[in-house]
Amino acid sequence: MEGHKKYRVIVSDRAKLMLGTHMSFLKQLNKEAAVSKKKQIMKALRSLSEMPTRYPFFNEEPILPNKYHKMYIEKWYLVLYQIQDDTVYVEYILDCRQDHSGMIM
Repeated sequence: MEGHKKYRVIVSDRAKLMLGTHMSFLKQLNKEAAVSKKKQIMKALRSLSEMPTRYPFFNEEPILPNKYHKMYIEKWYLVLYQIQDDTVYVEYILDCRQDHSGMIM
């Protein structure tokens, strides 16, 4: 679409590690499911290049209000990211089925 601003999406090393850990675990259970889930997550992350503000802020303790936007991917994954100028910084990819208290700073 013409006229729409394109954002650059950068995934942090921490988020890549989190995703890799999730996919390694899933791969042990079902390789095809892991490949499919990774494709789905990557597609969702790439979608942040257009209109990343469409997702609301994550305004829960202990995060400062209006710091990260949150995007859910099929109820299993929570992606937390910041927008600065024309760049989206993906900081966390959390598996919502696990306890992550204390992981987010």
